[in-house]
Amino acid sequence: MDKVTTQPRFNYGGQAVIEGVMMRGSKALAVAVRDPKGNIVIHSEPVNAALYNGSIARLPFLRGLSMLWDSLGLGMKSLMYSANIAAGEVGVEFTGPLAWGTVAISLIVGLGIFLFAPRWIATLFEGSIGHLGSALIEGVVRLIIFIGYMGLIGQMNDIKRVFAYHGAEHKTINAYEAHDELTVANVQKHSVQHPRCGTAFLLTVVVLSIFFFAPLNGLPFGVGLVFRLLLLPVLAMVSYEFIRFSAKHLDNPIMRAIIAPNLAMQLMTTRQPDDGMVAVAIEALKKVLDSEQNRPIDPERMIP
Repeated sequence: MDKVTTQPRFNYGGQAVIEGVMMRGSKALAVAVRDPKGNIVIHSEPVNAALYNGSIARLPFLRGLSMLWDSLGLGMKSLMYSANIAAGEVGVEFTGPLAWGTVAISLIVGLGIFLFAPRWIATLFEGSIGHLGSALIEGVVRLIIFIGYMGLIGQMNDIKRVFAYHGAEHKTINAYEAHDELTVANVQKHSVQHPRCGTAFLLTVVVLSIFFFAPLNGLPFGVGLVFRLLLLPVLAMVSYEFIRFSAKHLDNPIMRAIIAPNLAMQLMTTRQPDDGMVAVAIEALKKVLDSEQNRPIDPERMIP
């Protein structure tokens, strides 16, 4: 029997980490990482029950902002954990001012590249093409930077492995949603693309920013940047709802045409995983499924 038809549905997601995969459910998250000896080390911990099971999870737009913020924190913690395990330092946590200082600097640099630079380039043409034309140039430049950045980092060997684990994460979730039994052979049959991918979310943010930021182009440069920063949470909320809506209407041919660029973009951020990577992703999802079925959470265990 290779079909499972009684699986419960719940609020879940995931991401690739260093030599592993993080899966998150409505009750717990699980990070499965391949250590230097070839063992799969799994860490699990509860998530904010009120956030994923309470009334806020049913409030459009607000749920997106709260979940995205929480996911950012959980994602960074999972990356730090996986870095320690992959380096062979089981039980050592990469936390504290150095870790979160690195995250803060990365965010500042990211805002400079993806927010400041496109706006500055657009101002060079504003006198000849007007505010509307500069808004279009700003959006196109931001899109080119985003695609170029993904393509560039995708050439790094370490990132190639992360992207392969990203593919393993998608394949595993696709198998689960298709009610397939979670075996390596079954999971490998599925696509590395998924409509609720973080890549799809980021591309949606970039595209929608053209329309959100266009009315701000008549403002002074500094004031316009401040308002762009203030609009980022709104942009994130709208993008989250769009991704959520599109994932529920995949049978609609118009919707599939609209999200085609999102799926195509994932060909840059995923790779075909090997069986060992898929096995890691399966263990992470199984651990999350255990928590959804109210089985005791074992904080950490190792699978040879």
